[in-house]
Amino acid sequence: MLSIPQESPAILAIGYGNDLRRDDGVGQRVAEEVASWGLPKVRSLSQHQLTPELAEPLSEVDLAIFIDAYPATEEQGLQVVKLDRDHLMSPQSLGHSSNPSSLLILAKTLYGKSPQGWLVAIPAIDFEFGETFSAVTQRGMAEALEAIAELIETGGRDGGELGDGEDGGELGDGEDGRE
Repeated sequence: MLSIPQESPAILAIGYGNDLRRDDGVGQRVAEEVASWGLPKVRSLSQHQLTPELAEPLSEVDLAIFIDAYPATEEQGLQVVKLDRDHLMSPQSLGHSSNPSSLLILAKTLYGKSPQGWLVAIPAIDFEFGETFSAVTQRGMAEALEAIAELIETGGRDGGELGDGEDGGELGDGEDGRE
């Protein structure tokens, strides 16, 4: 069981992806599992995609955890990347979908507050139609839940990146490589 300090920050976990495209739906499934923990001050949303409307709930929390699948090889593992607020780029567009960085910027622009952000990127190898996960994604899901529990417990204050990313955990400007 997680031990949450009395003065813990408000946390929002947002899992996103297409739950009809096998491994791509893992972000939503992880968000649903986090919600089932019933932790105080932790809210969890399961979304098909990130949209500008998420800027408002992001402005109301201290820590945001974005959860998504990324196209990987069988050898690649979980990536947990701190989204550096000092190096966020301006949002390219405010269309129907966004990325974690643009949502953090939008929250700051519209509401004057942007939370600390983390991206938990789960390896995925199968994006065909279906609702089951590959073995690679199942392992990544278990690791993601552990990493998210650690982020919640520490309030995101570990100061470094978690996971085993070959490139230091970076996926590039907060994106997952998919359109």
